[in-house]
Amino acid sequence: MTDDSETDGTTFRLGRLVFGLGMALQASEDFRDMDDTVEYAESAGVPFPDRMAPLASGMMLVGGLGVAFWRLPRVATGAVTSFLAVVTLTMHDFWNADPDDRDGERLAFFGNLAMFGAAVAFLHEAWRSD
Repeated sequence: MTDDSETDGTTFRLGRLVFGLGMALQASEDFRDMDDTVEYAESAGVPFPDRMAPLASGMMLVGGLGVAFWRLPRVATGAVTSFLAVVTLTMHDFWNADPDDRDGERLAFFGNLAMFGAAVAFLHEAWRSD
């Protein structure tokens, strides 16, 4: 018979690792093609996109690695949660998107919404486990 707390800890670590590395890898893609990332931010009306896009990608990279390896977990989960809260609503507002872009933005919105839920759960754990 398996100890439930041991299984829960392993499951939590695996979930953190997959989620955090997924966020960090997406940020690395944004950095590889920062011109497109800035252009996309500009098209969404983000102020100072040439500064905000790298800042947001940096938050996602550092926060994702922090979540994956559970380093400074309150800061890391706070960064990821903040990033997802802002980006989901501002960059993927499918309700205002052109009809040709609406389906893709809706898909991105719901994907981010799911990741936001995971980030909130990790944020809760970071504050609980002090």
